[in-house]
Amino acid sequence: KALVYRGQLDDSRPKSDIPVDGRDLRAALSALASGDPIPSDQKPALGCGIKWVPGEAPAYMDGVS
Repeated sequence: KALVYRGQLDDSRPKSDIPVDGRDLRAALSALASGDPIPSDQKPALGCGIKWVPGEAPAYMDGVS
């Protein structure tokens, strides 16, 4: 398993007029499904990251940094 996208959902922000459309994530998933290269211009997601108590992270997080 490999992490192929770790960017924002789209350009929307709280209290902005930009609608939530999932454009960035949708482009990455579409490329993955069709075997095309994943977009390299991945903008960081905003907000709080999920922090796990050491040793309590779910198994799917093994090897993710």
